[in-house]
Amino acid sequence: MHCNCESAYEEHDLVECITSALDARDPYTGNHSRRVADMACDLCHVLGLPEDITREIHISGHLHDIGKIGIPDKVLLKPGRLNDEEWELMKQHPKIGADILAGSPKFARIAAIILHHHERFDGKGYPFGAKGEEIPLGSRIIAVCDSIDAMASSRAYRGALPLETVRNEIEKNSGLMYDPKVAKAMLENWQIVENTYR
Repeated sequence: MHCNCESAYEEHDLVECITSALDARDPYTGNHSRRVADMACDLCHVLGLPEDITREIHISGHLHDIGKIGIPDKVLLKPGRLNDEEWELMKQHPKIGADILAGSPKFARIAAIILHHHERFDGKGYPFGAKGEEIPLGSRIIAVCDSIDAMASSRAYRGALPLETVRNEIEKNSGLMYDPKVAKAMLENWQIVENTYR
């Protein structure tokens, strides 16, 4: 499966410029966003979503961490785990990202997806504690792909987890962190993930 949303979205070049700016500041975040975007696009196709919705979600994947531009370097680039105060600062990035995009009517729905991408299906996420289908579908799709890449990538404080471990975590948290329908679709099409990390 290959995502070809780029060619059909007129703002894609602009989005690439924006994500390149974030990549220049934090290479992990930029590369992470590209992988999340492509996995999300493939997952949208599996779910049978219309092309216009798929394009929005793909772009949202590219931009979901754009709010990290507003996070201080001492937090964003810290080589170890964040303390409680730093974590509260980091948790502001979905709102910062949504605020950046909300000024353009063309990006209004994408801003909403970004705002809610750290909500949990059980209502224990942030920033609002939204639950279930209160959370935009795009956010629920990004949440699964975001978590997969966070676990499957090496970080300063730990190595990449084996894909089987990642798969087990998605399965275990289906209906808790993740929309069970979205999680099921990814688990049944796990080759999307395997192809991402080849």
